[in-house]
Amino acid sequence: MKILVTPTSLKPDSESPAMKRLQSFAKTMLFNPLGKPLSEDELIPLLQDCDGSLAGLDHFTARVIESAPSLKVISRYGIGVDNVDLAAAKAKGIKVCNTPGANAQAVADLVFALLLSIARRVPVLDRKTREGMWPRSIGVELYGKTLGILGLGAVGKAVAERAKGFSMKIMAYDPYINAEYARSHGISSAGFDSVIRESDFISLNLPLTKETQNIISKEVMKSMKKGAIIINTARGGLIDEAAAYDSLVSGHLGGLGLDTFEEEPPKKSPLFELDNVVLTPHTAAHTVEAISNMAEMSVMNLIDVLSGRDCPFIVN
Repeated sequence: MKILVTPTSLKPDSESPAMKRLQSFAKTMLFNPLGKPLSEDELIPLLQDCDGSLAGLDHFTARVIESAPSLKVISRYGIGVDNVDLAAAKAKGIKVCNTPGANAQAVADLVFALLLSIARRVPVLDRKTREGMWPRSIGVELYGKTLGILGLGAVGKAVAERAKGFSMKIMAYDPYINAEYARSHGISSAGFDSVIRESDFISLNLPLTKETQNIISKEVMKSMKKGAIIINTARGGLIDEAAAYDSLVSGHLGGLGLDTFEEEPPKKSPLFELDNVVLTPHTAAHTVEAISNMAEMSVMNLIDVLSGRDCPFIVN
């Protein structure tokens, strides 16, 4: 077996049980040589003669899939599959797997790290204090405020659990919401428009699809409460970043926390200039625990498919 491993947090010299298991299973392993998500042109030569790929955020387009005649499985190291052309994979009989829930706690932690950083202006106050200033700053409290969660999957549920610790009111929109779960956990199930209008803070935990592309548009931002804060740890394409900049500058939007961007890594953006914006480099799942969980699940998925065993996490 020949396997391509592209997630940048998985290294050839890893001592993790998951990587040792994969090394025992595969005759040959190739690793990401560039330290970043790979493009079409970068993936194609690496995938030649590969039976499987343990994939990060690389672009598995139809062209890539057509250029990999031996490929049998793409095992995503994470939950999102928006960078994989599922139709092309299905047409070639290639299984696509993911790791639902493996990084939910890590991502939920970062949601609140960003939320608190913006609400209390932590990054700008830290910078000014280091520069010798002693600024007075008025932030906003989370206590008793309304948190709107868009997407009540594993991450959304973990975000809701943390919100309870701040005595927040929790609303959630999800087209496939488990109404009984929401009811039993004190979460108000509501329509998209209601969540947008009534929330003081909004956490985006949706997949990126044709339906959710730019779901937070200029018009949607106008309907938010003045001073609302948006946190996006899901996918960059969910937010119209240019419209968000205008809303932040006008003072209508109170703050923006981004771990994901329309273009990654982002080039110089006007958002970089704003003190009410906190940015992180798609790092929500980068904890010791999440990396271990995702490695274990993605390796087992890949081995299960290539060994002809049932795999519970096949997406297509």
